[in-house]
Amino acid sequence: MFNKILIANRGEIACRVIQTAHRLGIRCVAVYSEADRHARHVAMADEAFLLGPAPSSESYLRADKIIEVAKASGAQAIHPGYGFLSENTDFAKACEANDIVFIGPPASAIAAMGSKSAAKAIMQDAGVPLVPGYHGDDQSADLLRAEAEKCGFPLLLKAVAGGGGKGMRVVESMSEFDDALAAAQREAKNAFGNPDMLIEKYLTQPRHVEIQVFCDSQGNGVYLAERDCSVQRRHQKVLEEAPAPGLSEETRKAMGEAAVRAAQAIDYVGAGTVEFLYDVDGSFYFMEMNTRLQVEHPVTEMITGQDLVEWQLRVANGEALPLQQDQIRLRGHALEARIYAEDPDHDFLPATGTLRYLRTPDENAHVRVDTGVVEGDEVSIHYDPMIAKLVVWDDNRERAINRMVQALEEYRISGVKTNIRFLHALADSAPFRNEDLDTGFIGKHEDLLFPPAQLDENLGLVLSACFFLLRSKAQQTLPADPWSPFARQNSWRLNSQFARPMKLLSDDVEHALSILEQDDRFEIRIGDSSYEVRASLQDDRLQATVNGHRFSICGDLHQDQLVLFHEGETFHCALHRELYGLEDQASEGGLQAPMNGSVVAVMVKPGDVVEAGQTLVIMEAMKMEHAIKAPAKGTVSDVFFAEGDLVSEGAELISVDLDDEEAA
Repeated sequence: MFNKILIANRGEIACRVIQTAHRLGIRCVAVYSEADRHARHVAMADEAFLLGPAPSSESYLRADKIIEVAKASGAQAIHPGYGFLSENTDFAKACEANDIVFIGPPASAIAAMGSKSAAKAIMQDAGVPLVPGYHGDDQSADLLRAEAEKCGFPLLLKAVAGGGGKGMRVVESMSEFDDALAAAQREAKNAFGNPDMLIEKYLTQPRHVEIQVFCDSQGNGVYLAERDCSVQRRHQKVLEEAPAPGLSEETRKAMGEAAVRAAQAIDYVGAGTVEFLYDVDGSFYFMEMNTRLQVEHPVTEMITGQDLVEWQLRVANGEALPLQQDQIRLRGHALEARIYAEDPDHDFLPATGTLRYLRTPDENAHVRVDTGVVEGDEVSIHYDPMIAKLVVWDDNRERAINRMVQALEEYRISGVKTNIRFLHALADSAPFRNEDLDTGFIGKHEDLLFPPAQLDENLGLVLSACFFLLRSKAQQTLPADPWSPFARQNSWRLNSQFARPMKLLSDDVEHALSILEQDDRFEIRIGDSSYEVRASLQDDRLQATVNGHRFSICGDLHQDQLVLFHEGETFHCALHRELYGLEDQASEGGLQAPMNGSVVAVMVKPGDVVEAGQTLVIMEAMKMEHAIKAPAKGTVSDVFFAEGDLVSEGAELISVDLDDEEAA
């Protein structure tokens, strides 16, 4: 076995690989960018080397520097993780040329699957079912338009060299085709350096079911069951589970054997995932093969009891697969939720900020947290915004879902927006529990996945007031005389009762509270409503009984800003100060950046007349594009940024003088 490996990645996957390697007695070399100088994977590794500045093109994608570090450190092998260089044929070849083992498939296998169109041809020859469409080399616009007509609508445009939902567009009609093609090609060119597209018939209610395959250099190949990854947004997976619900043993076997055929058709070695579209009639079609370990591999580990990273290391070391097909056993059900820094209420825009407060559920046989961050870390614009993978297991699907709901309630983050509340609503929704799954799940059930807040606003304000008061008391110095009435810290007044006023801001609305404290209880009034409260605060947990209803709730108080966490939801409020209430300084017709990011395209110039809905600027953050569109007809008066510029959330990008009738 290797005695030292280099992990050519960052974040949770680097930490994940290090954990298994250390368990096997293998020393680990980490690499990092300037932005990751204090990252968790750097601290976990035995040694670490700086690659360069924050942009991945100057750090994690610098294959030459990574090879240099591997040689200088004496690493015998490189684990690429996923993303970055994991499916880069040239990098795999460079490892081989420098006598460094690439912990992944041969370069020839990566190349074979790297082109989706070439992969389709190989799969066809291997007898793997394919979705109807066009997978040819001719990429002329006229031919693609003709093939689109032939395929029929709706159809899917997909980057030949793509992955992770990049360079992908659903097209409903020919009138949309040209714009969608241009956008997909541009995104593919920026992400993969290759704008080529393939066209596929778009199945309207498919499930995304993928098979985990493993092959060794002795010619053995197995499949380790399947995962259902149907719950997606923008073609990116949100929640995964294994095994796929409702799949018959016959279908599992047929799909698994087809996946192994697909892998062996390209002389595959190592871990790979063959992805299928599973239609309502039980038929399935090859979609693509990812020649690496997948983000969602933990759910397979949970139901098989196998460590897939250990399998990777053993196979890369020339060993045979640890198990044969008839030795693989499945047990129970597992789910994985991807916890992202993003804003689900605003079209899942990537979010940035500092993880000011971070609490995770306790890990045990039922709950696993794969993460690359700790409290105090920054989520920046430079990399994928995934904070962690929350994985749960139990004896059956229903109990596993209950575990997930509970674990999400125990996952508490402030300082950056997250999708935890959305994931909680998703996992607990009736359609998900009832296995009503397809890749359009989120769009079909938006009303269930974005429910109104469960915590009554007045109740949230009452609990917040208790948190503010008790935290303030804990920080005060008590009088020397314990029998003094002032030692009660309850605003005691001689021969009178004093109701302390407090003003709290919630959703930019000011609320006046009146708080009368009597020994061990509070009487809190908000408008005409009165609440009798008994409460205590221990660290960040508030125990409160409000009008006979007992709550146990956690909070994060930062300066005058408070976040309460309750059953997967958050309640935000602030202690009112006179300096609150700044005037809105946004100018009419100004268009602001909805997030921190970079400008990838400016579509207009000063003096241009634009129509309502016309795309003016395209921004990118965390690998996702966002179009800034004209709110109404008008004339561009100023453009404040150029292609390639970095911009902050709220910065004015462009100014449009609206036509008089539009402005009115």
